[in-house]
Amino acid sequence: MKHLIIYAHPNVASLNHLFKQTVEETLLQQKHEVVVRDLYQLNFDPVLSLEDINGQRRGIVNEAVRIEQEYIAWAEIVTFIYPIWWTGMPGIMKGYIDRVFSYGFAYRYDNGVQKGLLTGKAAYIINSHGKSKAEYQQIGMDNALKLTSDKGIYSYCGFDIKQHFFFDRADRATAEIIETWKAAIIDAYSLSKSNISLFS
Repeated sequence: MKHLIIYAHPNVASLNHLFKQTVEETLLQQKHEVVVRDLYQLNFDPVLSLEDINGQRRGIVNEAVRIEQEYIAWAEIVTFIYPIWWTGMPGIMKGYIDRVFSYGFAYRYDNGVQKGLLTGKAAYIINSHGKSKAEYQQIGMDNALKLTSDKGIYSYCGFDIKQHFFFDRADRATAEIIETWKAAIIDAYSLSKSNISLFS
């Protein structure tokens, strides 16, 4: 299958980088086609400009945006890997979505009814955050994160979300915990689990 990994973290020593490597290696071992788009390495411009806004409704996009849209169009499965910072995604990832998930490419309105245009594509999301799951549950942030990303972005655009990982207390994770996280990621991408949709 054709897999696209969209990755956002500036530190090659980060857990998110390890997650990216784990996904990529697992998929390559299974003989899938894999493309990685490392937004920091690409120095992707996250700023949605007036030119972008004016062009979107006319189907006109910047060349850098067009390239990313071609990768998404090519992919059957897209994996998004990024940390949760200030209860949201890094600015470079948000800007990627602002610019690349443009009107007419990722969604449109038919007679006032919203329609996702990326249907038929599956998505995996892998996030790390510093708070514990219990802390996020207590204040409702766990549900807020699911709503704003899963329903507000990915499902909105038509993705079939297969799994969304939230790895908590990431800055205090032991080597043993990290190994269990890696095992969970590998299991999620195994051929026997390919049709499972879970939130964990």
